[in-house]
Amino acid sequence: MTTKFLTNLAGLALFSSMAAVPVAAGAVDLDAIGATIAEHQKLPAFVPAGEPFDAKSCMADKKLMVVPFSSAVEFTGGVATRMTEIAKEIGFRYDHYQTQGQPSQWIQGINQAVTQGYDLVDVLMSDPRVLLPQAMQADQAGLKIVAAHASGFDTPAPEPFQNVHVDYTQAGRLMAQWAILKTQGKANVLAIVAEDSFSANSLQNGIKEVMDECEDCKVQYINVPVTDWATRMQSTVQSALLRDPSVNYILPIYDGMAQFVVPAVELTQSADRVKIATFNGSPYVLQLVQQGKVEMDIGESIDWVAHAIVDAEMRMLCGLPPVKDPKVPLYIFDASNADTAGKPPQISTGYGDAYLAGYRKLWGLQ
Repeated sequence: MTTKFLTNLAGLALFSSMAAVPVAAGAVDLDAIGATIAEHQKLPAFVPAGEPFDAKSCMADKKLMVVPFSSAVEFTGGVATRMTEIAKEIGFRYDHYQTQGQPSQWIQGINQAVTQGYDLVDVLMSDPRVLLPQAMQADQAGLKIVAAHASGFDTPAPEPFQNVHVDYTQAGRLMAQWAILKTQGKANVLAIVAEDSFSANSLQNGIKEVMDECEDCKVQYINVPVTDWATRMQSTVQSALLRDPSVNYILPIYDGMAQFVVPAVELTQSADRVKIATFNGSPYVLQLVQQGKVEMDIGESIDWVAHAIVDAEMRMLCGLPPVKDPKVPLYIFDASNADTAGKPPQISTGYGDAYLAGYRKLWGLQ
């Protein structure tokens, strides 16, 4: 995620919070949680999302366009660029419409795809709710319009968008499970959410699902919209930590929040008792893991994500069964393995390379 996002989403709350309250449930199973965490600390294996097919043959005459949330953001821009490179390796055209996080640019990209007769346009990681009129226009023109990496399995994009989901709910679960395991079932969590982000609902659902099962845990949800991260995040977290000195974990649902959360922890002199677990695997946050300022970051490989999206979209255009789960792994980085991401950390590093041969075989390229 990024500090720029959807400034024209009217009606969304600018700031809200809930008091920390105990969650009501039975005793937590620490052994089961530990097993789940350990499974996500293993180097990811490649799992195909569908049956093998001849990608080169069925995609030879296809023309696709990706219109990312922002080409300037490391994650979204990196995925978009790799998608075009992967397409070139296979042998079809995939154009990257450059954007800077502005909805007007997303609209222009879709309009260009419609007028120039593309087969598919992907509004990668953008909020599809603000693009429904353009999506309807694309659909009526015969284009497939895709919202890739925009939401979890429990929050489908509105029609006529086709989805390439990410298991954001599981990422939320893993953050909460980490806090519970590390505190032996005594987690007092400050969960930082951003309700103006389309994927935030799934992440928060995952945290809530796990916290509701821990009878001796507490959780407080604080909403800081993405547009307010730079101006309100640090002061909001500082106030929450001073208000409740028993908080022992902060779960920022996107690791882009960490640059504001870490200073808040340090300025309140809370680093000894308050740990941070987050999601995305951005290189600069993995460096904070290496430095001991962030305890855990759940990573996604940009290159793996790009391969998975291209795979799902080729299947849409080749008349194959749709991908229900793109099988993008969530990999936990902590002090034990953060150095595998490089020093300093690099994009898509530390996840292994099993997926590279896996996709080539899946697509009939070897």
